[in-house]
Amino acid sequence: MTQQQPAAPPLVLDLDASVGRLPGELRLNWAALQETLRFSATLRSMRRLRSELQTQLPAPDRHGPVFLGSGDFHHLSWPLIERHADWQAQRGGPPLRVLIFDNHPDNMRFPFGVHCGSWVRRVAALAGVARVEVVGITSRDIGAGRAWENQLGPLRAGKLRYWSAGVDTGWARWLGLAHAFRSFDDLHALVEALCGDLQAAPQPTYVSIDKDVLSSHVVQTNWDQGGLEAAQLETVLTLLQRQVVGSDVTGEISSYRYRSRFKRLLSYVDAQPGALQPAMLAVWQAGQHALNLELLGQLQAAQEVTTP
Repeated sequence: MTQQQPAAPPLVLDLDASVGRLPGELRLNWAALQETLRFSATLRSMRRLRSELQTQLPAPDRHGPVFLGSGDFHHLSWPLIERHADWQAQRGGPPLRVLIFDNHPDNMRFPFGVHCGSWVRRVAALAGVARVEVVGITSRDIGAGRAWENQLGPLRAGKLRYWSAGVDTGWARWLGLAHAFRSFDDLHALVEALCGDLQAAPQPTYVSIDKDVLSSHVVQTNWDQGGLEAAQLETVLTLLQRQVVGSDVTGEISSYRYRSRFKRLLSYVDAQPGALQPAMLAVWQAGQHALNLELLGQLQAAQEVTTP
């Protein structure tokens, strides 16, 4: 006879006050770090963050999904994944599969430390990570016009694979990178193929969700969005029952004006929205909260373990 353990409580790293209250949550007030970490961070700041995670967070098996706020903080997944990979290795487990749902590859070149669109290369380089799968890309970041911006090393090494829909990625064949691209005409075909892969090769998995992968009629985020439906995401998470060892969620919507001129310039270049009307922001955040409650339940179920 087996006994199901209680669901691990969610953890909120409250950087931008965008994540509503979640059942049983542990919430850390990190508002003072918003300017330092939002959109981009120096490597020194990321080292300090690792120290904060070590001292303030419970052990990886004592908390559930981590909610990070805006997708501007998606690079914080890097130390979270590293922490889980180290935890897994210390207990003699195999390297992790990292499954990232995102409308962007987050593997672009960035010479000033790390930012929310450049962190995936660093995760792929971790010894405790078997491979990174970035799923749901519909942006032109991996099209021919921006191919040169992608960091090709992890793709070439077989540590990273892009799953895209409706994007012309023919350039990858010319560079001998066809093995690193799963390109589909539409997201239905992508999800079907992904589910087949996951069923054929169950393994310990870390899931990172940026809600900009979802259609804008599902939820509104700070970034240009893909077309995935909430039900398609749920289908994949259901297949991962008892395979998920850790997870995080970004893609909330929030408004912020940087003190740093450099960050204001970067935000402008990436065509992020400016100040948002408070009434509309409240409506969008209410929709985000409803989705967070659904994702929390799905991720907790995928991470549930049983004991004899």
